Amino acid sequence: MSTVSVQLYSVRDAFAADPALTLRRLAEIGFTQVEPYGVVENADVLRAGLPANGMTAPTAHARLLGADQHAVFTAAARCGIQVVIEPMVEAARWQDPEGIAATARGLNEAATIAADHGIAVGYHNHWWEPAARAGGRNALEVFAEQLDPALVLEIDTYWATAAGEHAPTLLRRLGERVRAIHVKDGDLATDGSGQVPAGQGRVPVAEVLAAAPHALRVIEFDRYAGDIFAGLAAGRAYVLGEGR
Repeated sequence: MSTVSVQLYSVRDAFAADPALTLRRLAEIGFTQVEPYGVVENADVLRAGLPANGMTAPTAHARLLGADQHAVFTAAARCGIQVVIEPMVEAARWQDPEGIAATARGLNEAATIAADHGIAVGYHNHWWEPAARAGGRNALEVFAEQLDPALVLEIDTYWATAAGEHAPTLLRRLGERVRAIHVKDGDLATDGSGQVPAGQGRVPVAEVLAAAPHALRVIEFDRYAGDIFAGLAAGRAYVLGEGR
């Protein structure tokens, strides 16, 4: 099975305008796996479009905390999604141990509901979790220690690097809990500007890939100044070793 996927948020404008054409263009690049967002809203499109293009969606982003979790997991199961990932918990909730613990409890509870649907739960970081400190320690790692063993992490290696972490070292510390990684590159601006295809910026992407050999590689751009499909193709080529 391919270990390379693409986050559909990268092509959100094209996907909103014409989801069928967007999936076809990604398939033509060579992607056989995608990471959707908005699972409930896009369930019908995904159920039709993924098999039509020879694609699967092993992971997906969807709001879980404060959402109708049964609806999310039901839609995910219909689309064949294996892991539903909470995409973001706001920075204010990472500033003290109580907020971190509350987030961990909420996702642990969600994981129990997800298990009834045959699905796992994950969490995706931005820059503020690894930048925050709890008792002098990285808040993301404090959080990880409080998670149910069934809950996984998707480490966004760009955001981790932007937070001042050496992403490969962080990945090794987090170990087997890391099921997927977001692979992206750029100047490390926290607004996502200046992002470039993998291997062309300041993220040590080759080291990142080596540090998490079994993790699904999800290529993503938050923002990209050029042709987004060309950028994704270049990132895919790099990850597959064609650009190194």
